[in-house]
Amino acid sequence: QVQLVESGGGSVQAGGSLKLSCAVSGFIFSTCVAWFRQAPGKGREGVAAIYFGLGHTTYSDSAKGRFTISQGDDKNTVYLQMHSLKPEDTGRYYCVADHALNGAYCVPSRSFTHWGQGTQVTVS
Repeated sequence: QVQLVESGGGSVQAGGSLKLSCAVSGFIFSTCVAWFRQAPGKGREGVAAIYFGLGHTTYSDSAKGRFTISQGDDKNTVYLQMHSLKPEDTGRYYCVADHALNGAYCVPSRSFTHWGQGTQVTVS
């Protein structure tokens, strides 16, 4: 059974940093994990994705240069390190996952089947 559990959200001032964590279980191979966010009154936006094993990563334009997605040494945790946060980064952040044929199919703009409950990030 697939489970995704996010943690690490909170409130931070503009220009600050925050690191989100996602505990991933139920997947073994060919897994694409990503972070999505949803700002108040807006749709969901994929910001970063990582392909398990190879560590291939991709980012949305809004995340490039400020956010880093990575896989923990235990291989079951995915992190989103966020720097230079802006008020427009405020929203609920979701960890999502699905199978992917290879790294080329692991991008934050694709659809994902499995979603966590999310963690709130507020930048003021």
